[in-house]
Amino acid sequence: MLVRLVGRASWGMRGLASLALACALSACGGQAPPTFDLSAPQTLTKTRGAARGQLVVAEPTALSVLNTDRIVVRTQGEIAYLSRAQWSDRLPRLVQSRIVEGFENGSRLRAVGTPGDKLAADYQLVTDVRAFHVSVASEPMAEVEISAKVVADRAGRVVASKVFRASVPAASTEGPDAVVALDEAFRRVITDLVAWASQAV
Repeated sequence: MLVRLVGRASWGMRGLASLALACALSACGGQAPPTFDLSAPQTLTKTRGAARGQLVVAEPTALSVLNTDRIVVRTQGEIAYLSRAQWSDRLPRLVQSRIVEGFENGSRLRAVGTPGDKLAADYQLVTDVRAFHVSVASEPMAEVEISAKVVADRAGRVVASKVFRASVPAASTEGPDAVVALDEAFRRVITDLVAWASQAV
């Protein structure tokens, strides 16, 4: 079975990939893999008080292994991509879009957008996707970690910074199961991030 490996992992894990993961990563006859999306939180509680500040959400930075539409799996000692699943866009662009949507659904900001929206921003949200994968060290586990900084746009001063993490068990490493778990972990991270940043602005 073909397993596409993209380099040695740097997280210090050792050993061999499991047979179950090899099945999940096997080639599928050259057909285009199913495409999956991420979802933004829909039931956020809006912060109290008058609307304040305009926020621009920059595209997140990420290591090259994450700066793609492929879905990453951490095996024991290796980094691999699922061959039967992909994101609907490069992960950083997808994360940026859903962060904006999360702010629209649950913040008291006057306006939120991306650099291309030409807002007269008071603040900028700068993020880095540190982890966004399914780990199979023992049982499959979706892990998402995003660091965030709120920067005063004119002064360039960091107003607040924090790292957000969430882990959610995955039923398997098959595409749909992996995506369900990653999406839930992502929504937990964005829920916390939006609430925190809305108070920082």
